[in-house]
Amino acid sequence: MAEGSGAKGAPHPFTDEELDAGLNNPDVLVWMGEHLTELRRSVYGQRLLYQSLAVGFVVGLAAHVGGYLLRSSVTTEPFGLVADLLYSLGFALWTGVVVVLLVQVVPEAKRRQIKRTLDAYEATLREKARAGGDQASGDDQAPTAR
Repeated sequence: MAEGSGAKGAPHPFTDEELDAGLNNPDVLVWMGEHLTELRRSVYGQRLLYQSLAVGFVVGLAAHVGGYLLRSSVTTEPFGLVADLLYSLGFALWTGVVVVLLVQVVPEAKRRQIKRTLDAYEATLREKARAGGDQASGDDQAPTAR
């Protein structure tokens, strides 16, 4: 692979042939088996969304500040237009990330929190019912209706 393609220290992207050969390699299969939980969390979790939002926020804020500084120092027309565009792009990008956080991420996190609480409550009710059922079956008396 040619030098300079991709970030420094980043692994090179695999071709389809390399992927097929890797999945037939026992060492690769062992490694994947050892890291399966982490791989699934990366693919199915929210990590990619959070990383994208963080990058968008940082790039947007940097573009917004850079556009502001450029806009205040440049008086010629072509550079002024570029400064205005950079300023507007940065503002739109970082405020868009804030909107996504408020509309998508925070409510989804709250929904998951409520779901976990309801699941725990239902599990507690099942445990109490099971304990009550075991206790009632140990008695020689008929269970009482409540």
